Amino acid sequence: MSAPLRLGVNIDHVATIRNARGGEHPDPVKAALLAVKAGAHGITAHLREDRRHIRDEDIAMLMAALDVPLNLEMAATQEMLDIALRHKPHAACIVPEKREERTTEGGLDAAGQIDVLRPVVAKLNDADIRVSLFIEADATQIAAAVELGAPVVELHTGAYAHLEGAARAAELRRIADAAALAAKNGIEPHAGHGLTFDNVAPIAAIPQVAELNIGHFLIGEAIFGGLEASIREMRRQMDLAR
Repeated sequence: MSAPLRLGVNIDHVATIRNARGGEHPDPVKAALLAVKAGAHGITAHLREDRRHIRDEDIAMLMAALDVPLNLEMAATQEMLDIALRHKPHAACIVPEKREERTTEGGLDAAGQIDVLRPVVAKLNDADIRVSLFIEADATQIAAAVELGAPVVELHTGAYAHLEGAARAAELRRIADAAALAAKNGIEPHAGHGLTFDNVAPIAAIPQVAELNIGHFLIGEAIFGGLEASIREMRRQMDLAR
């Protein structure tokens, strides 16, 4: 039997809705607490350079309010490193970031940025912040994570989510192979991006994957059935697959 699969809920897009009108409603911290009540094992928040959704004060309030791990998604910049070292979240997931993108469009090229990433990963590790690299399911990127000393990789499932038929099956195999390779090298594999009720099961069934991070879909579903209900249903689908 596979180990239990954790669910991290990304609350970025609660902040997106709040920022559309300004003010404080809806409150990302309230959403995070509801997510935990519904079965989330952790909360993910991406503090982007342009602050388009999560704001600096949100990170401080989440750190104060949560009794589950906070996973801070961040670019590998000095500004974000300083913020992470100041707040000391449980985990920091290093992601690629382009100002013009709507959302994270692909995995971090860890292999091509070893020299940039090395001091960032080292300082986070030294601060007992669990480092994750958001990468494509690729052996070269796994090897870079090993070289950098990252204890976790999060495998990008965006391509899988948007493919169909044989192409999706091939991408699923690629993700499963990467998860197995990461685990073989002592790295804990996570996965996320674009996951829904309809496509989560095959990813959740990969035995080495320890955690899924899901946000946009759950916040969207909350409009129709409530946040707690959407998270409970995702949790149910994950458990059935496991």
